[in-house]
Amino acid sequence: MLTSLPSTTTALAVAMVLVVVALVGWALRLMEVANQRKEFSLMLAGCMVCSAAVGLATVMVLTLTSPDRLEARGLLPDAYATGSEAGISLDAISLPWDGPLNLHATR
Repeated sequence: MLTSLPSTTTALAVAMVLVVVALVGWALRLMEVANQRKEFSLMLAGCMVCSAAVGLATVMVLTLTSPDRLEARGLLPDAYATGSEAGISLDAISLPWDGPLNLHATR
């Protein structure tokens, strides 16, 4: 995947991966110290740092593989690029409460 990206994007992706790895390492170190000292606050701090690393990794994946970027690089099928997307329209779904409301009970 990284071979087809421009050099600046590749450098940015590698830098972000290194930051995520550093954050996970720091989080594990915080949790290890928390376990040794029996401090709950350090354990929470480690969990927060690990959550930040997961969030950064998610944003990185979404950014580098977004449909706009894939379309710009010509990696999407022609059907998606021309706008004739396959899928389900929400207008085609019939819900039980979409029909007429009968307020009078029949006896």
